[in-house]
Order: sequence, then structure tokens, then C-alpha cells
Amino acid sequence: MEYGLLIIGIALLLVSYLVGVKKQTWLLAGFNEKMVKNKSLLGTITGLLFFLPVGLIVIINSIIDYAHEGNVLVVAILVLLTSVYLFINRRLLD
Repeated sequence: MEYGLLIIGIALLLVSYLVGVKKQTWLLAGFNEKMVKNKSLLGTITGLLFFLPVGLIVIINSIIDYAHEGNVLVVAILVLLTSVYLFINRRLLD
């Protein structure tokens, strides 16, 4: 068990809750608030469709040891990030 990954996974779940449920979009850096049509939907998408799965994947990787777990983690995060990025740019930006 890797305790560092476990702590990171729990932190990601906390961010997921704050952004996805509590709609605290100020935690999201790097977006222009004037260009986003619906900040509530932005919080839901990023919190529940990105941070929640990434947090769960990191926690699972901290508990289970298997071959090439670093590669699987990076690929899963990149796929989730790309899909959420494309969805936000196509649906939520002016």
C-alpha cells in the first residue's frame, strides 16, 4: 500500500466534492469566468466527471499493486482530461 497515493486520492475526492457538489468553481484555475455560460454545470462536469474518477483510480492504485500501474494511471487521467476538456470547450464556452 502506498500511503502517498492514498492521501492524494482522498484530496482529489475532497476537491471533487467541493467543486461538483458545493459548486466552488474558484478552485478551478485557468478558465475565464466571463466565457463560461453555466458555472454550475462546469462545476458538476469537472467535479463529478473528472476529479471523482481520478480520485477513485488513484485510491485503487494505492491499494492494489500490479504491473505497469503507473502507465495505466497516466493513460486513464489523460483520457478523462481530454474528454472533459473537449466537452467543456464544445458545450460551455461562448
